[in-house]
Amino acid sequence: MKKPLRPAEATAAAAAVVTVVLWASAFVSIRSAGAAYSPGALALGRLASGALALGVLCLVRREGLPPRSAWRGIAISGALWFGFYMVVLNWGEQQVDAGTAALVVNIGPILIALLGSRLLGDAMPPRLLAGMAVSFAGAVTVGLSMSGEGGSSVLGVALCLLAAVAYAGGVVAQKPALSRAGALQVTTFGCLVGAVLCLPFTGQLVQDAADAPVSATLNMVYLGVFPTALAFTTWAYALARTTASRMGATTYAVPALVVLMSWLALGEVPGLLTLAGGVLCLAGVAVSRSRPRARAKAEAVRATATATDPEPEQVP
Repeated sequence: MKKPLRPAEATAAAAAVVTVVLWASAFVSIRSAGAAYSPGALALGRLASGALALGVLCLVRREGLPPRSAWRGIAISGALWFGFYMVVLNWGEQQVDAGTAALVVNIGPILIALLGSRLLGDAMPPRLLAGMAVSFAGAVTVGLSMSGEGGSSVLGVALCLLAAVAYAGGVVAQKPALSRAGALQVTTFGCLVGAVLCLPFTGQLVQDAADAPVSATLNMVYLGVFPTALAFTTWAYALARTTASRMGATTYAVPALVVLMSWLALGEVPGLLTLAGGVLCLAGVAVSRSRPRARAKAEAVRATATATDPEPEQVP
């Protein structure tokens, strides 16, 4: 019988699910807002909305400044993931079709696993490697099935590749910071760092906002409040309780959810090959997050022993 998740594990798993669902929804919103906003302006508007929402939440919760030891990781992840990643991804998606972008960006979890193993000492168990291989095959299938309109360009592929590298570097830099500061602190100040770096796009944002339809602006605000402020916080919460490699593998579920959301929201009916790729993505995530039976049984035995053993006597 499968061992039930402990409360902390269940909460972290729920946080990861929230993150993946909201990040998948971002692709639909970016498609809408990106038609009216330039890449830099969209990134700045998204980050400004996210920073404002996170700042209000920090004030309500009376969160203080992160400790000095956490600032290096916050600054690096803020510059790479919140700032650079969002600009080049927005730009890249204007150059290539959605399938190619999803395929190239999904190199990110592989880079996270390699960097996490090298820099953070993350374990690379066979199930994690197998799950990543299955999910990557699914991402390739989704990407190839959605690509076919001739919208790819060398520049667009290069930009999406840069986005994947920035994503991986940001995650690996964020992980140590989460051992020194709370998830909300790391997310808030990382978002603020990204917003500050995007300030040169202020003039473009003002100009685009004056001409953009209300729906595009609302999509930009949605991107800031939900896929950024909320989803990056739940991501940080879950990342603090597992390895960077395992969390990176979890994001392979995003392409499958994007296919489903595009189907429901945009009426884009996926083909059989696309559906098959989505199933492979989800199957790979399930494999990568599973644990061997022997390990689960050993943990159950230890938990039972801890619960039944009497507390040791206190030495005066």
